[in-house]
Amino acid sequence: MNGDAASTAKGWARAIDTVGFFVALADEMNEHPERCQVIGDAEMDAVIVMRAPDSEFRVRLRFNGLRCEDIAVVRADELQHADFRLVGDASAWHVMFGDVVEHQRATGLQTINSLALMGDAIMLEGDDPMGIDKFSRFNQTLQEFFDGAAVVLAPSCSV
Repeated sequence: MNGDAASTAKGWARAIDTVGFFVALADEMNEHPERCQVIGDAEMDAVIVMRAPDSEFRVRLRFNGLRCEDIAVVRADELQHADFRLVGDASAWHVMFGDVVEHQRATGLQTINSLALMGDAIMLEGDDPMGIDKFSRFNQTLQEFFDGAAVVLAPSCSV
């Protein structure tokens, strides 16, 4: 995938198309449950799909309560087991995480809610309307998770 080169070019501490990146985001979220207490418990399985011209990175995020409990790579034939999928080109994910790093949180049209609702750079997909509804109910928890990139991608990060 092209993520390694793009992440390195930005001076980030790690590539975003790795399980290690998402584990670091989970660790950051789980170490600071106070950020999610106001928005409440979430229960969802989301799959993030980053597409590059020659490959596709897919990772499942399992949230329970105020925590991200599990991170796992998923095969293409396992996608239907998630509540929903967020699918976009790796470049769109880089822009979103770049906004998080620059502003310490996502802003404006780079929030995951805005991106998924517009559906042109990152699309919300799912096979079950009740699963897709979980994105609407819990997208702020997902945003808090993604906003952890401000810490995790910082060049001095040792996570």
